[in-house]
Amino acid sequence: MNVLREKIKEVLFSVLPIILIVIISGLAFVSLSGTEMIRFFIGAALIVVGLALFLVGVEIGITPIGRFLGTTLTRSGSLWKLALFSVILSFLVSIAEPDLHILAGQVEELSGGAVTRLFLVIVVSVGIGVLFSIGMIRIVKNIPIHILMILLYTIVLVVALFAKPEFLSIAFDASGATTGALAVPVILALSLGASAIKKDRKAAEKDSFGLVGISSVGPILAVLIVSSIIRPQQAASVVEIASAEQSVLSPFFSTMPTVALETFISLFPITVIFLFLSRLGKDITPRVRRRAVKGVVYSYIGLTFFLTGVHAGFMDVGKIIGRASASGGSFLPLFIIAFILGFVTVLAEPAVHVLTSDIEQVTGGYVRKKAVFAALSIGVAVAVLLSAIRIVVPSVQLWHFLLPGYVISLALTLFVPKMFVGMAFDAGGVASGPMTATFILAFTSGAAGAVEGANALADGFGMIAMVAMMPIITIQILGAIFKIKSRKGGVENAR
Repeated sequence: MNVLREKIKEVLFSVLPIILIVIISGLAFVSLSGTEMIRFFIGAALIVVGLALFLVGVEIGITPIGRFLGTTLTRSGSLWKLALFSVILSFLVSIAEPDLHILAGQVEELSGGAVTRLFLVIVVSVGIGVLFSIGMIRIVKNIPIHILMILLYTIVLVVALFAKPEFLSIAFDASGATTGALAVPVILALSLGASAIKKDRKAAEKDSFGLVGISSVGPILAVLIVSSIIRPQQAASVVEIASAEQSVLSPFFSTMPTVALETFISLFPITVIFLFLSRLGKDITPRVRRRAVKGVVYSYIGLTFFLTGVHAGFMDVGKIIGRASASGGSFLPLFIIAFILGFVTVLAEPAVHVLTSDIEQVTGGYVRKKAVFAALSIGVAVAVLLSAIRIVVPSVQLWHFLLPGYVISLALTLFVPKMFVGMAFDAGGVASGPMTATFILAFTSGAAGAVEGANALADGFGMIAMVAMMPIITIQILGAIFKIKSRKGGVENAR
């Protein structure tokens, strides 16, 4: 209970800025009904309690399970077994990722049914499974992270040159949505478990990160490759908002059963695999096994509350604020709110808390959580601002930002400490989690619906892609700063 109280305080301070933004917007220029505000506050309460429970569950359940599975897979001694089981495991995690289903549902609606939800989920999950196995092989074979990332993103940029604008946005958004609240803790823990068996501590430290970033390339390539056989139809840019005439609690009652089922499906395969493998070996005691299962239960309850609060309380308000900020004749409110939202919303992402904690733990406090949070907040704020600019300026396309952005990202990998390279590409994946895929995406879709000439698919999507890219740059810049400080302070530079 003491741990839970501390987590609630931590999450409350993270979510409070978003609440203040909504209140100020409601008082300044957005017309929000009493029903909508009450739903928003109920959603905020569910988010705080849910995220706190989820983080406790990750700490005592999801992370130990992931590390055990990562160690078990790596110790199998067979490269083909490692690759096969990595594909299966990551596919099972990805195919049930709630963030991916959220995005896929919106793509199906705005594409006029040309890209179905099930089709996109399967394609993306196959992509992340294949790249995840490559990432695990990289850890075992000690392949430098910067070389692999340069190779992968060179392939992505070449393929992207021939993609339709609609699928370019969907592909990069799918990459960000796949590495969500459930996938990231598992992938990070698998990475830590696989690298922990290395005898070289410095090598293990460097290889502890990067697996999320490598895995997130899979959805991009998979969607772009299959885009040649799909012909999307531009659907009307209709932004659905729950009716204020419904009862205050109706959206919560209708959302929670679906979220609960999806979360159960997400956690069930990993839990079953863990219980099966842990009983075959002697590394896990019954007490540790029970504690891990207890953590899974906490994660299940917490994530169900969290996603229910986001869907039923936060999304509609995000759409309303986005529409109002782009409808007043001046786009300055849109740009200001976009920057502020990006800056504070990343603090409420569950996976960001997991990553920053792992970074501080693995580096022995050398890289502080506050420094990573600051770099992430700045990166995401700039990303959302650029996305807002792209909505209101028709001549600006997504690749105008992505191409130079990833060129800069890949160039930085040659100069910054290699541990920060892995952190940076992991950060790009974790920054685009449930809050980004729902509240900020709702904000940008609401703005796109209010801007004349905006394309629902090409302009409405792509924000997640920007959010996934910018932290790669800012975290590597942070790494360069640490490198300079280490040299000046006489600290060992090998980190």
